[in-house]
Amino acid sequence: MPVLTLKFKNNKISDLPLEKGNSITIGRRSNNDVVIENLAVSGHHAKVDSVGDGFVLTDLQSKNGSFVNEQLVTSHWLKHGDIINIGKHTLVFAYREDESRPQEEAGEMDQTMVMETTKYRSMVAKSAPKAASAAAKPKQPTGVLTYLAGGDGEVALSKKLIKIGKDVSSDIVVSGLGVGQTAATISVRPNGYYISRVGGLSKVKVNGNSVKESVPLKEFDVIELGSVKMQFFTK
Repeated sequence: MPVLTLKFKNNKISDLPLEKGNSITIGRRSNNDVVIENLAVSGHHAKVDSVGDGFVLTDLQSKNGSFVNEQLVTSHWLKHGDIINIGKHTLVFAYREDESRPQEEAGEMDQTMVMETTKYRSMVAKSAPKAASAAAKPKQPTGVLTYLAGGDGEVALSKKLIKIGKDVSSDIVVSGLGVGQTAATISVRPNGYYISRVGGLSKVKVNGNSVKESVPLKEFDVIELGSVKMQFFTK
């Protein structure tokens, strides 16, 4: 059966074999199967259920959300190599080399889940017209960062997770002594944009204050990291 490998940065913490027919919970409280002692993690943050021949990750309405391959998810059929981000920790889902993987079945499972979601939305629309009306409202404004120093132009925060750091694959590449490969991230949540510190000696600052965990971004907040200074706004 597949294994969930819990990591913090590049350090492996533990392996948890997943068994068919069983579920596991992930969260900060000690009664979870996978305990992550971090304030960014909810008491009961997420769970993994065995369904048919596959496994499903479900976010348990956590405060900071669950990400799979850098995409915010509410539920996700796990595939070999998927990387789950919860708080500052990662869990890697992988099948053993000598076992079969339900590749073909995964497509059918995804289709079924979409059908169930569509049916659910239809039921909600019929029983709660106000909810349906709210869902039809225009999308929220898109967050934008404009360079004040260290670069030119604007960066639209169109992805669910924006990486900032020295790594060339980052969405915003920042140079400077002590800047981490991934120094900070900006995530989109239901109530707005949040910037979170990830690593590196050089700390990200918002309006001159160092970000220790995660803080919400407000209109015209100034973000500083290394050689870069940017201002946040929405449009």
